Amino acid sequence: MNQRDPSIAHWPLSERARKLTSSAIREILKVTEQPNVISFAGGLPSPATFPTERIAAAAAHVLTPENATASLQYSATEGYMPLREWVAARYSTAGTPIRTTQVLITTGSQQALDLLGKTLIDPGSKVLVETPTYLGALQSFSLYEPDYVQVPTDEQGLIPEALTPELTAGARLLYAQPNFQNPTGRRLPLARREALAALAREGAFPLIEDDPYGALDYRGTPLPTMLSFAPEHVVHLGTFSKVLAPGLRLGYLIAPEALHFKLVQAKQATDLHTPSLTQRIAYEVVKDGFLDEHIPTVRALYRDQCEAMLAALEHHMPEGVEWNRPEGGMFLWVTLPAHINSVELLQAAIAQNVAFVPGAPFYANDGQTNTLRLSFATVPPAKIDEGIGRLAALIRARC
Repeated sequence: MNQRDPSIAHWPLSERARKLTSSAIREILKVTEQPNVISFAGGLPSPATFPTERIAAAAAHVLTPENATASLQYSATEGYMPLREWVAARYSTAGTPIRTTQVLITTGSQQALDLLGKTLIDPGSKVLVETPTYLGALQSFSLYEPDYVQVPTDEQGLIPEALTPELTAGARLLYAQPNFQNPTGRRLPLARREALAALAREGAFPLIEDDPYGALDYRGTPLPTMLSFAPEHVVHLGTFSKVLAPGLRLGYLIAPEALHFKLVQAKQATDLHTPSLTQRIAYEVVKDGFLDEHIPTVRALYRDQCEAMLAALEHHMPEGVEWNRPEGGMFLWVTLPAHINSVELLQAAIAQNVAFVPGAPFYANDGQTNTLRLSFATVPPAKIDEGIGRLAALIRARC
């Protein structure tokens, strides 16, 4: 029963609906909407990165009299063909061409996760995940009642050697974020990408490569996708949320054609198709190479704010607190002394008008309560230093 609305008891909810829970991050964000709160909680892109003029011009173009009918009409489930062609071309390599028949446009990459859950997971299915892993994936997959198995990780991410035949036997999929993972900010090295792709090719598991942050590499030195190593065994997820604007709710997946067909059927039952209008607006924005001009400015902003947070942590945090140094993305991962519970720390932090996300919800099983995630993407450097100073004082008082 939903305690906030007793009348829900009158509705014959399914077992699936009864098991639904709210996202820990979304609940925290309700608190952080107050303007006096310094929030390191949300994984929101900085509004300073939104190319508003370019999007406005694209919207005006697709709503001209000659374009408006198609932009406002129903369209194909697979997505707007020119946008699918753009995605296919962007991910094609000399050794691995991507066909448009592999590309499905989705309503955000979160929908892609849901479609994969519908298509691949039965109750009790073994699903392999990182330790920790993306909370949104857990929330999406959990609707289909999998049996999660956490794969050991270190400061570089997933450890391929840990994927023994005993661990992977019967696995429906392995879910991974190789680039600047949410929540840890880790990037999977090239050798590990090759090793995971090799295991997928050998039939150990289908590999889901979720890559919302790959473009946000501070040095502009991308590593090859796992898709490029094993295109028949990898589903690659991407999004326009981090490089254009999340309000477009526009993502995509690239899948082997046999699976692509079933994902299209699942999407037909979900929403018929992603909005024609936003697809055409996004294509108009990106079709002439705009992202290659725009992304470096986004990288530079996040790099500078990441450096500001690293400097603040070095300056303010007491001994016994550890954190990583990400090479890209929007997040830092902090490990506190073992006796400090980050959920309890959050309550004290909110009272001081500072917010973060406790780390435990990012674990599929047995969450570590002395961890937390910090996002620097939307906070200017001066506020980063102020907020980290307040947080450090609370931690120091508990050491």
